[in-house]
Amino acid sequence: MRLLFLQLHRWVGLTIAGFLFVSGATGAIISWDHELDDLLNRHLTHVESRGEPIPSLELARRIEANDSRIRVTYMRLVAETGKALAFGVRPVVDPATGRLFEPGYNQVFVDPISGEVIGQREWGAPWPVTRENFISFLYVLHYSLHIPEMWGIDRWGLWLLGGIAVLWLLDCFVGFYLTLPSRRPQDGKVHRPVAKRSMRGWWTRWKPAWKIKMGASSYRLNFDIHRAFGLWTWAMMFVLAFTAFSLNLYRDVFYPIMSTVSKVTPTPFDTRTRTDKHQPITPQIGYADIIARARDEAQRRGWAEPAGAAFYTPNFGIYGVHFFHAGDDHGAAGVGPAILYYDGADGGYLGARVPWTGTAADIFLQAQFPVHSGRILGLPGRILVSLMGLVIMALSVTGVVIWWRKRAARVWRKSARTDDVAFALQGAENGAADRRPG
Repeated sequence: MRLLFLQLHRWVGLTIAGFLFVSGATGAIISWDHELDDLLNRHLTHVESRGEPIPSLELARRIEANDSRIRVTYMRLVAETGKALAFGVRPVVDPATGRLFEPGYNQVFVDPISGEVIGQREWGAPWPVTRENFISFLYVLHYSLHIPEMWGIDRWGLWLLGGIAVLWLLDCFVGFYLTLPSRRPQDGKVHRPVAKRSMRGWWTRWKPAWKIKMGASSYRLNFDIHRAFGLWTWAMMFVLAFTAFSLNLYRDVFYPIMSTVSKVTPTPFDTRTRTDKHQPITPQIGYADIIARARDEAQRRGWAEPAGAAFYTPNFGIYGVHFFHAGDDHGAAGVGPAILYYDGADGGYLGARVPWTGTAADIFLQAQFPVHSGRILGLPGRILVSLMGLVIMALSVTGVVIWWRKRAARVWRKSARTDDVAFALQGAENGAADRRPG
């Protein structure tokens, strides 16, 4: 059994090592995506003007009037002093081709005081990688590798890394099993079965697996790092692997499974079918009406938070209004703010998402992103996730090094045996020649 698990750990590890290295490196950085984006792009995110801001609805109207190829799909409703307002935009259908326009940007940054457009960018663009889109490039690389749409499907990257996460989950248990003391110690002595030995003796044999022997050979040091890092961070690796699976395969696997084993309250997105990318649903009602209805509903519910942002999803035909105070858009423990949903066709109320409320399954689903990003623990959690990104990179590299060195050793032994056989055959042949008459 141990030999089987060793082979499984080797080949699964080699399969996922490169993917985990990329995910670890990008994850360590994007834990600080907003801060780094602000640092790199202050020319887009900050303004010097002060005064009374122009209403966001008016700014959105101007953006759409300036470029008929796009529709505003996200807007902040409250401006923060010294900061630009970022508007999300999506292309509309080109009547001449029946396909979406390609404006070359999906974010517009506006000075809320003067109304001046101070910049545009394509968030998450795969190429070219510039100062403006560097952080978003890493963000998309982290969960989809920028794998492009093929055969009308744009989810290949999500599926691939979701499958890698499943293999990673499996390998967590296999790797842990391989650190446990073997029933047949390498000292050649006969021992009683592990289950019958004292716990103290069992721990004595397992204890070295948790340590790194300093001053050892490079191979031993590399092996110890791989094993000890894996043990000390096992729980966090399992959590990251599980949440990576749940987030990437949410609609395809995770939500359907959760719905069969527990009571899940569906969101409007769970009950509607996403339209084709090039067939967005045109809203029949505007933002102003939706925001007014949402504010009335929030007041009826007794919510203290103001309407902080509004969005429209063209491929579902759903409006949403976020409720949060300025600067608190991540919500309690990173789960996000409360949201009210409305139908883009008639403005009908579709439901709500209230942080940390609902059934046990609802709360479990809401926790997936805050746990994966570390935001559930605040600043310490984000630091921990960044450190785990470095650990995952180290485990990926050391695992490959272990395999490579063992492979080189096997090749060398095989070559040595071949040389020995050839030498023996040559010796036998020479001896036979010496014994020949004459």
